[in-house]
Amino acid sequence: MADVLANIPLSAIRVFEAAARLLSFTAAAKELGMTQAAVSWQVKALERRLDQPLFRRLTREVALTPSGERLARAAGEALAALRTAVSDISEAGEGVLAITTMQTLAERWLAPRLGAFQVSHPKIAVRVETTGRIVDLARGEADVAVRTGDGEWPGMEAVRLFSTGWTVVGTAEAMASLPAAATPADLLAAPRVGIPAEWQEWFAAAGVPAPADGAPAERIAADNQVLEVAAAVASGAFALASPIMFAADIAAGRLIQPFEIVAPHARSYWLVYPAERRRVRKIAAFRDWIVEAAAADPAAQKLG
Repeated sequence: MADVLANIPLSAIRVFEAAARLLSFTAAAKELGMTQAAVSWQVKALERRLDQPLFRRLTREVALTPSGERLARAAGEALAALRTAVSDISEAGEGVLAITTMQTLAERWLAPRLGAFQVSHPKIAVRVETTGRIVDLARGEADVAVRTGDGEWPGMEAVRLFSTGWTVVGTAEAMASLPAAATPADLLAAPRVGIPAEWQEWFAAAGVPAPADGAPAERIAADNQVLEVAAAVASGAFALASPIMFAADIAAGRLIQPFEIVAPHARSYWLVYPAERRRVRKIAAFRDWIVEAAAADPAAQKLG
């Protein structure tokens, strides 16, 4: 076996892995910057060396044989490990750390703290991308992600940071619309911004029956809390917001939290990265820093 492996060039394994993953010689050629004929030739040469077919050539497609499936799994794992090793050696703890996360967390919690990370790690530049889509960390689209979920992502290592949940916030103008000794039930008649289902969860946590027909509907809903809170501030309405993300505004009085009630959520915020990259210096440095930052945040610790 050692002799066979020694006679197989890495380029052939790379071509085979792309063709097996894409199940297309044409697509593999496009990805690798080669001709389709060159891909076909490399695969046939590999099959001759192994003395068995790796693909079944169908009319308009190819499919892996059992041997091909086994080799494809091993080739994918081997190339991923090789890319990680090369990255570890070449970066030496420096370079750019690409972080993907949601807009609210990036703007309200992460950005105000990143300066401290860069002071501690001046050789690591940071790039933050805010997106609602799930970025493929295994394919190197980003180094780490801060996501909400249950902590279970195949092939990923996840470190829990803090809980999710939302509370009611509003401005002094919004508070003026409530009775002097307001109760959570009074919010049923107040102008509200946000997703109806989340408001129902908050009312349930407050022990208030679900809004009845005829109660004011939520007038605006957005895909993140920053926009919803901004809309509520502009219109004198109430919004739901994370007491962690908006802790500074609540403490400064820019936002008022009329009730201490927080609707809990089963999900948490997690730092996520490929398990095989846990020892990459820039990832390890960021992991240690963000865990410490979360532990030092009173609002995060209060929510749990």
